[in-house]
Amino acid sequence: MAQTQITGYDVIYSSNAFPRRIGLLNGKNFIGQLIFMPDGSTLPADGPIAGQVSLYYHLEDFENVLAVLSKEKTIYLFFNGSGPGFENGITTGPENLGT
Repeated sequence: MAQTQITGYDVIYSSNAFPRRIGLLNGKNFIGQLIFMPDGSTLPADGPIAGQVSLYYHLEDFENVLAVLSKEKTIYLFFNGSGPGFENGITTGPENLGT
């Protein structure tokens, strides 16, 4: 599983028909984006676009994803491939129990 540490993010609210997005950074490098589509819609396949990963979620997941990004100390983007059978997402770093 290819993992890249996420060190920062940008919340993007565009006008018109553009979906809500969260841009992911590693240092000053843009490494991908999380794209939030209308609830109940069929999500496009995750995939690389111009060397950066685009992962698709439903809008109902936005607050949960934002909470992970804003509260966790160590977070990684993982991308295993495009299409059915490939798990992609964000994950926290190792956590100590009871802390």
